[in-house]
Amino acid sequence: MSGKQTWGLVLGLALGLLGLNSAAQAAAAPPEMTVFAAASTTNALNDIAKLWQAQGGGKVIFSFASSSTLAKQIEQGAPAQVFLSADQKWMDYLEQRNLVQAGSRVELLGNRLVLIAPSDSTLRGKIAAGCPLAAWLNQGRLSVGDPAHVPAGIYAQEALSKLGLWEQVRDRLARASDVRSALALVERGEAPLGIVYSTDAAISAKVRVVDAFPEDSHAPVTYPAALVAGQAGEQAARFLAFLGSPPAKAVWQKYGFLLK
Repeated sequence: MSGKQTWGLVLGLALGLLGLNSAAQAAAAPPEMTVFAAASTTNALNDIAKLWQAQGGGKVIFSFASSSTLAKQIEQGAPAQVFLSADQKWMDYLEQRNLVQAGSRVELLGNRLVLIAPSDSTLRGKIAAGCPLAAWLNQGRLSVGDPAHVPAGIYAQEALSKLGLWEQVRDRLARASDVRSALALVERGEAPLGIVYSTDAAISAKVRVVDAFPEDSHAPVTYPAALVAGQAGEQAARFLAFLGSPPAKAVWQKYGFLLK
């Protein structure tokens, strides 16, 4: 056998073994999964996914947006295995359409609603019935998730209505597609005030909390999570359980979420 033939045989065997090893590794690797989650959970979930993978879990692909947008996408057949909503309404929406795996729904987290301003703002005030919210805006607008469908905006409208402030500002809203977009408008100084969750305010050095809304001014901010019917497998079920595990709870608390 010539040197070229020998080298060719060795190279062929090496490539064959490499192919076998790659196939074995692919077979052994946990499957990827897609998680649809409320925008307000972005930072915490990215950290939790790192813990998950460090413990041998598969890669998690996140889609972060308004809960309403995600629920509608799931309804249209988007390939999600887990859904984490920022309110009950949009989880109910999917459950009523049999798009949530029966018995998988859990109440995972809570949050607080706060009024924010740019970090260099000198405004001081207390959110209460009769407070001069419109005057605080001066000539600007109030940044909120669109109350027509974004959970943070829905909570905001409920709170403002109960405090008798809604009529002051209803025509002066900067309606954002999700709560992180509402945060960004205040960060950039495009809105003098905004309403977001306390966890959103906590991650940004560009805003400060003016005041928290009274807890009895709106329904409790609750984050239910569930498996998506017909798409979630064993890996997704384990990941959903992991979201309530001690390591994950430590991350949720780090970012200021309330544990259920």
